[in-house]
Amino acid sequence: MLFKSLIVINLVLILISLFSGAFFLSKDKQGGNRVLTSLKLRIALSICLLIMVISGYFMGLISPNSF
Repeated sequence: MLFKSLIVINLVLILISLFSGAFFLSKDKQGGNRVLTSLKLRIALSICLLIMVISGYFMGLISPNSF
């Protein structure tokens, strides 16, 4: 159950990074690199999520639903 909670927390962090990047893109007039930083963070979190899902599947911590 802890592993699934970590996956959900990672998804929430990805969404927060997505919306903060959109906010910085629309409201930031300084020409800073906060949008790029947000993109880098979102890519790193997505790679981490992919690794977590694949390793969790192979270790038997998560399993696909059967219809």
